[in-house]
Amino acid sequence: MNKNKYKLLRQGILLDLAGMTSSFIPVIGPFLDILWAPFAAKKMNDMYKGTSGKIATLIVFLEEILLFDFIPTFTLMWIYTFLLSSEKRGKLQPIKVKVND
Repeated sequence: MNKNKYKLLRQGILLDLAGMTSSFIPVIGPFLDILWAPFAAKKMNDMYKGTSGKIATLIVFLEEILLFDFIPTFTLMWIYTFLLSSEKRGKLQPIKVKVND
């Protein structure tokens, strides 16, 4: 699980960097965002499932299409999923211990 978790982080950082590069390309950068927005939304949808994944998909699409490329949406979604969300964490279960006398 940890290996996949950090693979998602690396992939997310690379996708965030790729999305931000259009900000540095004069004139054609905004047009690249029009192409990048659906691709980024598809990748987000593939990477994160469930309700939070659908919300993140919508956010990343709007962020890219509306020229807010400075927000690292993929990285923020990873932080939410693996560090902040309690959705994946199971409830504590008591452990029965047998003591021999």
